[in-house]
Amino acid sequence: MVGIAQESDTQSIHALAVAYCEAIHHSKSDVFVDMCHDKFLMTAVTGTGGTVFWDKAAYLDRVAGRDPFPGDPSFEILSVDVAGDETARAHLWVDVPPRRFEDHLGFVRDGGKWKLITKVFRTMDGPALEG
Repeated sequence: MVGIAQESDTQSIHALAVAYCEAIHHSKSDVFVDMCHDKFLMTAVTGTGGTVFWDKAAYLDRVAGRDPFPGDPSFEILSVDVAGDETARAHLWVDVPPRRFEDHLGFVRDGGKWKLITKVFRTMDGPALEG
């Protein structure tokens, strides 16, 4: 049975995941300034057995360094899981044409707010860039 507090946290994480996808699409790095924990780490699984890592500053630069995509964001929140009062995760895909990324986002509660602490992702085939 899910308690009211956990249900509220699940909704909060879902809302953060949606905000994350929309900010990716619209290249809004300012959203990630507050959303990401200061110790945020992003990890890319390259598909060749390797991994690449970026810290918060490098991630903000990546998002700010490209133009917004035309049209509406394309994404799906596949699952949200809240574990206790201090950790949560979201599994989603988001289109960054011409690619689709499968993201696993890890959140921690810090100072009473949910903060994105980790992102592990892989690149998938995605939709063609239109416009």
